Amino acid sequence: MTKTNENIKVDMLAPEKPVNKERPAKKAKTSMKTNLQGKVTKNMVLLGLLLFAFVILYPLFWMVVSSLKSYDEIYNNVWGLPSVWHFENYATAWSMGISGYFFNSLFVTLSTIVLVVMIGSMAAFTLSRYKSRWIDVALIFTIGGIMMNPQVALIPLFELLTWLDLINTHWALILTYVAYRLPLTIILIRAFFLSIPKELEESAIIDGCSEFGIYARIYLPLSIPIIVTTIVLTAYFAWNEFMFATVFIDSDVLKTIPSGLMNFRDALRTDWGVLLAGMVIATIPMVILLVFLQRYLVRGLSEGSVKG
Repeated sequence: MTKTNENIKVDMLAPEKPVNKERPAKKAKTSMKTNLQGKVTKNMVLLGLLLFAFVILYPLFWMVVSSLKSYDEIYNNVWGLPSVWHFENYATAWSMGISGYFFNSLFVTLSTIVLVVMIGSMAAFTLSRYKSRWIDVALIFTIGGIMMNPQVALIPLFELLTWLDLINTHWALILTYVAYRLPLTIILIRAFFLSIPKELEESAIIDGCSEFGIYARIYLPLSIPIIVTTIVLTAYFAWNEFMFATVFIDSDVLKTIPSGLMNFRDALRTDWGVLLAGMVIATIPMVILLVFLQRYLVRGLSEGSVKG
């Protein structure tokens, strides 16, 4: 007890250690500097995104505004708003041929999407579920298909389609688009399938589920994000493709929007308001698709890149 009391007295009589007042000040300065740098970086990124959005959106805005101008205003008042809004340009464009091109593009695009998703998902299921030498060879050929340049195969494809008597039919475009979109679709969906837990498949097998049942009831429902991603990418390619649509289709009745607009321009060289209205009509479906499905597009690409 005595030693304890003496220790307490010694502690009470000992001089207090000096408090370092500089250290909290340094921490505060460091924190303020970090916050300032973070705000500057955030503002610079935001400014860059705004500039990028302006570069992307302003041409669309100009196209829409110019489609509502008269011929004289398009040349004399390039950057201003129209004094009179000519909404009849859209009705004229629709009645003079855009409607046919629009529905041709819609048929070709929807058919391509259905075939690409069906064939691509089944092929991806096989390549992700089984392991063998031939599966590896098929995967290498699939990856090689991504590297095939469309311009290189233009003449052989034209000869092949001529031999099959498919020139001047929509199937000439559909089959070609499917062939060129399948490699990327298979790679993306396969990468997503590899991330699905094997325990789900094993449980389904124990319950007596067939191979097709595993594919249709487990893999497809879980892979909705990557399926939507492939739909967006395929639709964007098929709707805007120009080279094959120009070479393989000669009939004006069967032309899609990209190639049809070329004839539309030749027929309406002086009526630029109507031509721009047709371009706006051609742009609207893809803009709507990207606006409503862009979050699924980003999610599917990010989740599908986890494994390869």
